Amino acid sequence: MTTSLKSQPERLYGRQRGHPLRARQQRLLEVSLPRLSLKTPENPASDFGDDLSGVFLEIGFGGGEHAFDQHRLNPNVGYIASEVFENGLCSLLSRLVPEGEEDTATPPKNLRLWAEDARLLLKSLPENSLDRAYLMFPDPWPKARHAKRRFVHPENIALLARALKPGAVWRVASDHPVYQEWVEEVMHKQDLFDAPPYATERPEGWSPTRYESKAFREGRQPFYWTFTRRG
Repeated sequence: MTTSLKSQPERLYGRQRGHPLRARQQRLLEVSLPRLSLKTPENPASDFGDDLSGVFLEIGFGGGEHAFDQHRLNPNVGYIASEVFENGLCSLLSRLVPEGEEDTATPPKNLRLWAEDARLLLKSLPENSLDRAYLMFPDPWPKARHAKRRFVHPENIALLARALKPGAVWRVASDHPVYQEWVEEVMHKQDLFDAPPYATERPEGWSPTRYESKAFREGRQPFYWTFTRRG
């Protein structure tokens, strides 16, 4: 499938907004998002508090439940959650910011948001600056002509490998058969990550997501990969 793969377009995503935003959501984007956004991608650790044990990046956090859970499970890690879809941003912001405190609530110590294309962030991050990355149930872009829009792509693998430390882990999950086959093919043709077989049960330490729950309800089997950056 990858033999005639084209270079990626300027944008990987489609719409940035689904249903119309309510007043509270609009205020979260206008007032809260700037206060919780990553300010220094060229030195991401400086956005977080002292005693930092590492920096994690989630690419496309969807509804935000995975990012919310993981940043609580890893309180000494600086967690960067990236998402361009406005409704997803609002979903996570609504968990983090009490209603009525959109412009006063103290930002969480160890979580920052990135509301632009994750590839721009990866290009700005220093080499060997990430200790872990996540790609949880990404948009599968199932049609063959849209394959170039999938995040698992040789160009993005190189970008991510540059930012990850040797030995760092990249967790990937998907329930879509086309994307599952795609991940297997692409990752077994690259030499930047160790690519062991996928698991069919969510490994210990992984957080559930709404997309995983939907997959089980609709009879699809998620695959879970743990790729390790080679030294």
